[in-house]
Amino acid sequence: MSKARDRVYSSGRGNNWVKKTCAQRETLTIAGFALDEGKWDGMYLGRRKGDDLVYAGKVDRGFDKSSAAELRRRLEPLVRRTKPYTKRISHKGIWVEPKLLAEIEYRAKSAEGKVRHPFFKGLREDL
Repeated sequence: MSKARDRVYSSGRGNNWVKKTCAQRETLTIAGFALDEGKWDGMYLGRRKGDDLVYAGKVDRGFDKSSAAELRRRLEPLVRRTKPYTKRISHKGIWVEPKLLAEIEYRAKSAEGKVRHPFFKGLREDL
């Protein structure tokens, strides 16, 4: 909760207080993508821990038709047969060489380090 800038401080409920969500951002490695009946259904993410790639979740929001088509075009040449993660995960996806990085906004992380309520903000071309 935070107080609206142009309001006076007062205790209790009222219009002086504004509920704000805390967003975090992180650059994560793209490990694969998912299709649902041929249509874009998001990307699988990984986090680098030394030389290992650890599963960090799936992002399926933040894409429009053109950005999804562009991502698919960029990822298809990187397709590989095996999952790039160090530990096995049960998800079925189209796995790629972990060469592209994505900027992800999320609200929290689970105890296992997976992003919660992730939102794709764009590719990181500068790293």
